[in-house]
Amino acid sequence: MTASTTRRTTAKSRIAAVCAIAVAGTLLLTACGDQTKNGSGPAKTTGSAAADLLPQEIKAKGVIKVGSDIAYPPVEFKDKSGKTVGIDPDIGAALGKELGVTFQFENGTFDTLITGLRSKRYDLAMSSMTDTKDRQEGVDPDTKKKVGEGVDFVDYFKAGVSIYTRKGDDQSIKTWADLCGKKIAVQRGTVSHNLAKSESKKCTGGKKIAIETFDNDLEAQTRLRSGGADAGSSDFPVAAYAVKTSGGGKDFELVGEQVEAAPYGIAVAKGNDQLTKAVQAALDAIIKNGKYGKIIAKWGVEAGAITEAKLNGGS
Repeated sequence: MTASTTRRTTAKSRIAAVCAIAVAGTLLLTACGDQTKNGSGPAKTTGSAAADLLPQEIKAKGVIKVGSDIAYPPVEFKDKSGKTVGIDPDIGAALGKELGVTFQFENGTFDTLITGLRSKRYDLAMSSMTDTKDRQEGVDPDTKKKVGEGVDFVDYFKAGVSIYTRKGDDQSIKTWADLCGKKIAVQRGTVSHNLAKSESKKCTGGKKIAIETFDNDLEAQTRLRSGGADAGSSDFPVAAYAVKTSGGGKDFELVGEQVEAAPYGIAVAKGNDQLTKAVQAALDAIIKNGKYGKIIAKWGVEAGAITEAKLNGGS
């Protein structure tokens, strides 16, 4: 959920045709804040180089607690049985096996995940979070004032932001400039939210973009579906998945191109260098052994794949 800072949106890299995002499964809206302790299965001690880098306290617990807004399909969401599934949980499971621990995903609202890292509620945050300089440095994207210590990111995917409308009712919206004088529904604290605010400032003639924010993306989709907004915006994989699955593909359509492609990062609180290095090494390992590629292909988002685990690669 690329939240904060201009990025979840420009067509720098088309992630894949909408049809490629098709993944079977019914989306269930989960109350943000509930603690969903779905792990990645029993951990196996691997004796890998990455596992050797883990802090001793995490080795002893055998669990890495991962903060995530689990209502962002296909990246992380609940299946019919209530199990946490998606791109992030699958990558988390592969990282856990490499590290010899269990990745335990816990549900929380997106704009509180970094705070959860600072308070040590979570060890990591993995939730379609865009790696940006503002987040790295703990800077508020609106005021540009420092509000926290910031986080480090291990980058694991790349995506842009897309606009979508009700199907057959695009109102000639093709670009962000076309949203001036219209209402957009977005998830609060995301890059889509920040981009809407920055684009609204460019509107002329008093026709600003009316922005309505929600706790999660599924609520924003519901608002658009009911006619309460003219458009919605989210990361391309998420927007494409909604277009493909909502109402059997009859509710929404993508408009224009995705913009501001940037990396998703696994966030780690500043100062936890051992954990950061361990996660980076584990991600490089699953990229090299092919497990990462299989997960990306499973969800049909190959165009967003990365070839190495970079640290703080966002701008």
